[in-house]
Amino acid sequence: MLDVALLGVLLAAIAIGYGLGYRQATRRRQRAQSSAAPSQALSRDYFLGLNYLLNEQPDEAINTFINALTVNSDTVDTHIALGKLFRTRGEADKAVSIHQNLLARPAISQHTNEQIQLELARDFMALGVHDRAQRLLNTLLENSSDDHHRYAAKQLLVDLLEREKAWQQALDVIQPILKQHPPMRRPAAHWLCELALEEISEASRALAKKHLKKALQLDEKCVRATLLLSELEMDNGHYSRAIERLNNIPDQETAHIPTMLPALKRAYLRNDDEAGYEAHLYRLLDQAPYTSIIIALGQLVHHRDGVDKAIELIGERLSAAPSLGGLDYLIDLYIESQRLSGKPSPDTRLLLLKHHTDALLINRPRHRCQRCGFASDGLQWQCPSCRYWGTIKPIIGVEGE
Repeated sequence: MLDVALLGVLLAAIAIGYGLGYRQATRRRQRAQSSAAPSQALSRDYFLGLNYLLNEQPDEAINTFINALTVNSDTVDTHIALGKLFRTRGEADKAVSIHQNLLARPAISQHTNEQIQLELARDFMALGVHDRAQRLLNTLLENSSDDHHRYAAKQLLVDLLEREKAWQQALDVIQPILKQHPPMRRPAAHWLCELALEEISEASRALAKKHLKKALQLDEKCVRATLLLSELEMDNGHYSRAIERLNNIPDQETAHIPTMLPALKRAYLRNDDEAGYEAHLYRLLDQAPYTSIIIALGQLVHHRDGVDKAIELIGERLSAAPSLGGLDYLIDLYIESQRLSGKPSPDTRLLLLKHHTDALLINRPRHRCQRCGFASDGLQWQCPSCRYWGTIKPIIGVEGE
């Protein structure tokens, strides 16, 4: 089946060809009959291309239209569009040929020349030739007086530097336009977190802390920066300060309460404050009755007061906020309770229920990107699918939290 985008571009090419033919016919009537031959040749090329199109031979059709379209002010947009089409079809090498051929034409305007350079940079990025793309984009930033082209070049350059994990360079490029473009503050905050992680690995904790505080200045809802700052506080033995940091996360992003629980548990237990940990869990439960919080409370009560008290607590909480993960944990508690009571083996009905909950939970993702729907078990701060930062969050609901 012929691609819809391909059909649209080729029909646009046909329309341009028709327009050229019409103008040539007008000039022929005004000037001389000698201009008829090029018009007829153009017409033959277009009918040949159309025949390829109807026979579902898109590559041959595209090549025919390219050959038929001489490069001038009327056809340059069609050449650019055809280059984009090749790139989106995974044939960036052909897109490079088309766009480089356009740049070799001396008659195009400065505005069009810059537009083609942007497309050529995208072609090189698609091919993985990042050094050539970077040179093109830097040249545009130095020489272009068009604000739109300069901003587009900065966006592409930032994307390229991000792929190269050149976090500081990306920050240097984007810093001057952060006030005018607030959506860039979130990725910039995550680049600062990436720099902080590198600095922590090199034992430059003071510099890491500085970058994390700057990340929160750029994006006050950056949960990742708060988590890393709490870890730095714990590494220095400042457990109360770590808890204060973590206490900000529910206000930053309620959905990330499950993400903070392991760090919260470590901070309280290292501070020898189990009662404080329990009270904190109850406060969180009032804010959001997530499965992870219920299970954390169940584990605490189980360890301190025994399995039956844990069953009582979990049963009560799940009646208000049922979830598959909570039910699975409750079944585990019942099985343990029966074993402790001296039964030779747990009730077969419980084992059957456990088998079903295990089957439902196995390989079930725990996190999902709020933008594109990408799902994964572990948390990733940048979505591998849409490449947006901070959009992956714990799944909420009966099958999640």
